Amino acid sequence: MKAYIETEYDKLIHSAEAMKSLAAKVAEVADMCISALSHGGKIIFCGNGGSASQSQHLAAELVGRYKLNRPAMNALSLTVDTSNLTAIANDYGYDTIYARQLEGVGKSGDVLIGLSTSGDSRNVVLAFEKAAQMGISTIALVGSRGGQMATLADRALAVPADTSAHIQELHLATGHLICDLIEKHFYADAE
Repeated sequence: MKAYIETEYDKLIHSAEAMKSLAAKVAEVADMCISALSHGGKIIFCGNGGSASQSQHLAAELVGRYKLNRPAMNALSLTVDTSNLTAIANDYGYDTIYARQLEGVGKSGDVLIGLSTSGDSRNVVLAFEKAAQMGISTIALVGSRGGQMATLADRALAVPADTSAHIQELHLATGHLICDLIEKHFYADAE
């Protein structure tokens, strides 16, 4: 059992080490978010399952705080409103749960960050398509295969991992880093 645990950590460490190659793309993504917030836009997150949890988590880091005591930033997750989710799924189909909400709360100048280990989550793909129609920039946090989301996104961060757990671990670490960069940009003097 100990050998298996060590092997799993080695895989994660190797993937995390390989993330350094994405540093310039992570900076671009943070700059997109900073620009949106600077111009009155918001950061919108969505995903399914563990990626839904991470969507909520990252939105909370921006609205609440990541490291610094500072004013709230404009961010939300489309995964949290069960009445919207179930009504839209019931009336229009599950694939439309994010696109329909985005149509109501999104506006040109916002940024939509979609998280998906496969990059092919149909409801996030449709949200990206809706975002393009609305002038909303898109960022895909996906696994190494990229999927449809990587093709549709304005910026794609395809993390160097193939298993869902490791992809999600790298997504969270990357999301935290993006929140850190955003926070430091606006509130470098906060404690």
